[in-house]
Order: sequence, then C-alpha cells, then structure tokens
Amino acid sequence: MKWLAGILLLLVAGVFIWGYAPDTDAAAMKAKYGGGASRFVELQTGLNVHYRDQGKRDGRPIVLIHGSNASLHTWEPWVRLLGDDYRIITLDLPGHGLTGSHPGGVYDYPVFVDVVNRLMTKLDIKKAVIGGNSMGGGVSWMFALKHPDKTAALLLVDAGGAPQWQARKTPIGFRMMRMPVVREAARFIAPRSMFESSIRTSMSVKSKIDGALVDRYWELNRYPGNREATMKRFSLPHNNRPASKEMLAAIEVPTLIMWGEEDNLIPVRSGRWFADAIPGSKLIVYSGVGHIPMEEVPEKSAADVRTWLNTVPATPVPVP
Repeated sequence: MKWLAGILLLLVAGVFIWGYAPDTDAAAMKAKYGGGASRFVELQTGLNVHYRDQGKRDGRPIVLIHGSNASLHTWEPWVRLLGDDYRIITLDLPGHGLTGSHPGGVYDYPVFVDVVNRLMTKLDIKKAVIGGNSMGGGVSWMFALKHPDKTAALLLVDAGGAPQWQARKTPIGFRMMRMPVVREAARFIAPRSMFESSIRTSMSVKSKIDGALVDRYWELNRYPGNREATMKRFSLPHNNRPASKEMLAAIEVPTLIMWGEEDNLIPVRSGRWFADAIPGSKLIVYSGVGHIPMEEVPEKSAADVRTWLNTVPATPVPVP
C-alpha cells in the first residue's frame, strides 16, 4: 500500500505544481484595472469600494451590478453605448474586482444590497434604474423590494434568485467551489485554463472571448481577499436567496428582463418565471447568446435597453 500512497502523493503534488497560483499584487491590479474613471470610496470602516461614475452627468442614473466572480468591467460595453444619454454607475461588490474583502466577512445578497444603497447615498443618488447580471440581478430585485423609494425601474439580465432548475452545463470553477474539500484547495490552485473553460461555458458568442478577457477574470479573482470571499459565498446554502412569485408581485416599477437563450448557468426557463412573477414586466430572449448578453451582444442589448428606457417615465435628476 505504500506504493499507492506514494503515487497519490505524487499526483497531488503534480496538481499543486500545475495549478498553483498565488494572490495577485493589489497595487499592480489597481494600476492595470483601476485607471481612467475608477474611483475608491470608503462606505464603512474597512470597506473601500471600487466604482465608476460615467456617462452624462445630468442623465438619468443607472446603477449596474455585476455577477458572481465578475467585476464592474463587464458593463463597459454598455457604458460606451449608453453613456451619451445616461449617467452609469458601476461597482465591484465586496469580494470581487478591486474592492477586496468585506470587514464583516459576509458575502450574501443582503450585504450586497446594503453596499449598493450606501454607494447611492454617498453619491447623492436619490433614485435610479437598478440593474444586474446573474448574482447582480438577484441583488437588483432584492434592492427593489427593500428600497422601492430608490428604484425607478428594474433591469434583470440572466438574473439569479429564481427557483433552482438544473443548469445545462455548470462551469468547472463553480462546480469546484461547491465541493467543500476542493473549495479549500482553491485557496492555492487556480490555473488560468480553468477560468478560460468557465468563461467558454458561460458565453456562447465565442468571438467575444480573448486573452485580455480571460486574464481579467483570472487575475481579479486572485486579488487579495477575493478567493476567501468566494469560498465563503459558495459555502452558503443554495436556498438562501430564491425569490417567490408572492415576493416579486410587490415590485411595482417598470421591469425589463433580458436572457440569453443558450444560458448554461441559469436556463431561460428562469427568465420566463421572472416575467410571469413581476407584474407588467417585459422579457427579451436572445438567440445564440449565453449568460452574459451585455458582453456577448452589446450593441443589440444596449439598443434594447435604450428603447425600453424611452418608455419609462424619467425621474428628475439634480446636476451634481
């Protein structure tokens, strides 16, 4: 049996050597991904949030919230396409991007809703269109329920929080994080190839995937504190955040639901469920598109947002 133990030890060592990836350097990451419009604001002691406030300064504000293991950069195509008419605020949630750890060590929907609310208060935004992709979509509908007075309209893009239906194909990184023993190993093992595989599972429009995109996900997910946050988040029960139709019936603001027909993570069935649950909502399904429409078909999805917003009564916005 000693030979078997030796072989197993060699295999473990080989995997570690192959996949070992240390944390990235915070200063280097801020220099690479935190330039231009990026700003940092302390929302509470120990919580410095990375955000961008772009577009038309006196335009209708839109707050956009990224998905799990993503960052505010996922919204840059929409900023480019919609910023001429709208003020667009994006942020890195705690445990994501350049924001880093939350001082309380909790990474759930209520904490994220609180962070979005604090940022809006800090920027003196009284009311905004609230939108999000995937996990960020779940944060968005929860924000609309908790802060209806601050929600002018709701935008859900392949949003999380619907009852769990079997995903067509879960990215390898997500599968690993749901296995406790493997999740612990993820503190140290994070090969770039795993991130590329996960992105290819998530996005159906492969032409939008390039080396810079893969590097961004790979490097920012290794930003100090982010892997620990991911481990804590994936250790939460899956039933800690589902919506119910009774709950969502309380949403009274105009709502646009956008979904990729080929979403492997959250099937389009969930989009139809949201559309049925939220009164007066509109659903747009994109053929040949996966989990991230704003990156896969930015021109089409941004145009649909613009058309929809033209039907939503504007809220007067004071010029900052």
